[in-house]
Amino acid sequence: MSTEAANNDKRDSAWPELEKAEKLARGAALKWASGIFYRPDQLERLGQYRKRETQRTSSVQSRLKSAVQSYLEGVGTGLGQLRASLDDIRAVGRTMVEVQEECQNKVNGFESLGQLSSLVSDHVQLSTAVHHLHQVFSVPEVVAETRQLIEERRLLEAHTKLMEMECWRDDILYQLHRAGKQSTEGEQVVLSYFSGVGQLNEDLVKELWDVVSCGLTLVKQDPALFVSAIRVIEREEKIDQVTLDSQSQHKFLPPGRPKKLRHMFFKVIEQSTAAQFRARHTDTKGPGLANHLAALQNNVLNDLKVVKHLMVQCCPPHYDILQTYAVLHHTCLSGHLQDIISWDLEKGEIYTVLNWIRHVYHSSPEMMDHPDLFPDVDVASLGPLVSQDALEQLQNKYVNAVRVALSDWMQKALEAEVSDWYSEGEPESDHEGYYHSSLPAIVTQMLEENVQVAIMIGDRLRDQVVVMALQELETFLYRLREAVICFGKERSKDPQPKYYLLYLLTTVNNCIAFRKSVQWLQQQSDGGSRSDGCTKASHSIDTAVDRAMKKGCRLLIDKMLLELQPHFLQLLTGSWLSGCEFIDSTCTVIDTYYSYFSHIREPIFQFMLVEGLRLVVIEYIRRLMLKKLICKNGGEREKVWHRLSRDATQLRELFSNLGLEEAEQLTNAISSVSELIKLKDSSLLSLEVSGLVANYPDISDEHVSVLLDIRGDVSKEVRGTVLEMLEQSSQMPPEDYQPIFSDILVPAPVLPFCLHTVKCG
Repeated sequence: MSTEAANNDKRDSAWPELEKAEKLARGAALKWASGIFYRPDQLERLGQYRKRETQRTSSVQSRLKSAVQSYLEGVGTGLGQLRASLDDIRAVGRTMVEVQEECQNKVNGFESLGQLSSLVSDHVQLSTAVHHLHQVFSVPEVVAETRQLIEERRLLEAHTKLMEMECWRDDILYQLHRAGKQSTEGEQVVLSYFSGVGQLNEDLVKELWDVVSCGLTLVKQDPALFVSAIRVIEREEKIDQVTLDSQSQHKFLPPGRPKKLRHMFFKVIEQSTAAQFRARHTDTKGPGLANHLAALQNNVLNDLKVVKHLMVQCCPPHYDILQTYAVLHHTCLSGHLQDIISWDLEKGEIYTVLNWIRHVYHSSPEMMDHPDLFPDVDVASLGPLVSQDALEQLQNKYVNAVRVALSDWMQKALEAEVSDWYSEGEPESDHEGYYHSSLPAIVTQMLEENVQVAIMIGDRLRDQVVVMALQELETFLYRLREAVICFGKERSKDPQPKYYLLYLLTTVNNCIAFRKSVQWLQQQSDGGSRSDGCTKASHSIDTAVDRAMKKGCRLLIDKMLLELQPHFLQLLTGSWLSGCEFIDSTCTVIDTYYSYFSHIREPIFQFMLVEGLRLVVIEYIRRLMLKKLICKNGGEREKVWHRLSRDATQLRELFSNLGLEEAEQLTNAISSVSELIKLKDSSLLSLEVSGLVANYPDISDEHVSVLLDIRGDVSKEVRGTVLEMLEQSSQMPPEDYQPIFSDILVPAPVLPFCLHTVKCG
């Protein structure tokens, strides 16, 4: 037992996997047995289970023995085959040693055959020379005849003799090649003897290319010569093909083959075509560029017509010579135009190139769309003459050139206009009496001309020029506004320009004319798909027009307000309370100025009425608040109310007579202030102020405080209630609201003075 245990331990240490498998098997068996014999009644079937497991174990052991026996038999067979292979390898090794020894013994015998090989080579050379003796002796004579034929341009006859001599030479070289002596001294002798043939070949090829390069002229004068050149080229192509086919079989390629004359034919016509498209910038400056392009147009069309009607008949169909020439002309012309585009072109030259590319080359009946070329020339397959990127760059270059020119012209026109403002002459007026100058006509004409020119090129360039024109016009209007501002400062100088008002009126009317120019430009862009750039430019220039125009209007109104200042000083004085001199003189000044303003076109005249009345009302209320008047009793408040109401009514009637429909809405600000002062019951002030805030949401608590001070009877409690209500009811003005109180600055509080300083009648 101890021996068996030792063997088991040794086996377990040698086969750890076996120990692991046995443990797994025992565990599985234990698990199975515990499951089967869990109930006592199963123990009765123990004998059956033991018998069944014994049979299963015997079956497994039998299969294992059979598998092991089969494996051992296979191993034995493999060992036997390996022994047989080892014996064969040893036999081959012994045979190789015997062969090597035999070869060493025979080397000395092979060396004696070298002299015989040399004699065989000499025999081959001599036999080849004897076989071609007649041709060899006639080579110098044939070379001379062939050279004479080439000089006389008898190309087919010259080529026949040249082929004959090449055949002799190649036959001799092939015989040498078959003898295995290629590149030996004999071959060099042959090539040296036939060197004249190589020179003749070069002379013939040179003559061929001279004929081909003049092909367009020859097919009109002597087509036979051009046809001969084509036939020579085709002969050589066939010989090249035969030579290349036989090379794979005989491993021999004659010298100079393949000649590839057909490939060189197309190279030559490409070079001759490209020679037409050469020009220097100095030779095509200004009008010279248009003449140069017209000459190219004529030459290309004439060349293609000659090819179609004459050269096509001289060339094989597979040359597709017409389409080939069309592609060559297209390619060369494209490269030439790229060179022209790279020059420092002026605006007119750029337009000439763009127009030629867009409307002459592809679509003109005098160019590629000529009836003689349709439908044989597939213009669509040629592609664009200039790449889209290059075309975009050229268009951008054109737009920038136009921009520079427009900016310069506009600046000069503005300078001339400004100089007229300071002149002693009165501005022009039309038949309706509206003042104007030639500035809008000059600028509009410049813009319209450039846009019309761009329209002739295409929609893309049109949109670019329209955007550029809008941008330049916007810049011009900002310059005009700056000039108007500087001109406005002249009113404070002595003497001021003689016709200061009239030229401001002229400028406002000019801005109205510029608005029409802007609308025309926008309509040009609206004709196609309106770009984002055009939309942005339109918004910007609308703002620029409004700013320039409103600046002129404001200067006109400021001039009127300046003259009204002495009259406004009479507000809240005794003369103002007791009489109508203030409002009468004020209305007289306003009426006088609006007789000038009536020379402004609609709708700006209406704007002048609205803005003028608004600023007069603002100035009126400002002066009222600056005086810091305090009424001592109801009678004084009644007088102030009566005067304010009369002034508001007279202003309203004046502006209504001038044609302003909104006069009542603006003058109601004065009426509302007067009603606040007139109110007898101070407890109702909150209600009155709430109505004032509803109508004039820009009124502040400072404004209301001043008005309450003027009343002179408002207690602190009532004032606090009114101001608190004002704070609670404050609201944002509507978008179309015309501000009044927000433009009135309330002075810092000072000690009020009583009304007794003003005698109320």
